[in-house]
Amino acid sequence: MAEFKKIQMEAPLVEMDGDEMTRVIWKMIKDILLLPYIDLNVDYYDLGLENRDKTNDQVTVDSALATKKYGVAVKCATITPNAARMEEYHLKEMWKSPNATIRAILDGTVFRAPILVKGITPYIPNWKKPITIARHAYGDVYKNTEAQVAQGSKAELLVTKPDGAQEKYLIHDFSESGGILQGLHNLDSSIRSFARSCFNYALDTNQDLWFATKDTISKQYDHTFKDI
Repeated sequence: MAEFKKIQMEAPLVEMDGDEMTRVIWKMIKDILLLPYIDLNVDYYDLGLENRDKTNDQVTVDSALATKKYGVAVKCATITPNAARMEEYHLKEMWKSPNATIRAILDGTVFRAPILVKGITPYIPNWKKPITIARHAYGDVYKNTEAQVAQGSKAELLVTKPDGAQEKYLIHDFSESGGILQGLHNLDSSIRSFARSCFNYALDTNQDLWFATKDTISKQYDHTFKDI
């Protein structure tokens, strides 16, 4: 009987370990499904919350740069800390979402594609073709600026142009009540990259492509996506 030869990897796989049970499940996947058949070559990064805190989140940046270098990665689920997690893990600060950091560096698009398995009937059995959701993964709420605003305040958007000229736009007059404020942004270059990746994905998978936006309400922000 011929000796079984493991599959050889031409390039390393960037391995981003995660938090809590995902570490356990990912180890089981490797031990049972991968290591017996593949000569696994990985570039390992521990994205567990404690190690992100220890490295001041530099490990997240390093893992994203490695992914950009090698072109493929597996990432386990990670905790994005809130106030409760800050206290539980005794964190130095409330670190940002690792997913957001990685996507910003990669200028990535998130594709949510279904896994089709024979013998498992979908909820709507007449749907035979997959529906894939693509989401632009740069900017917006992941790169936002937020603030609580006291009653009597006035919130304005100030844009300083390259020549030093300034334009000011009223966001809201909080004279009647205090409130909250959120500032979002995006880049033309990232929107173009998003569109290109969606078209390429649709061509590669032979799927129709649909685009949805709220440009009737957001006549500048959302309409720019439509224009580009």
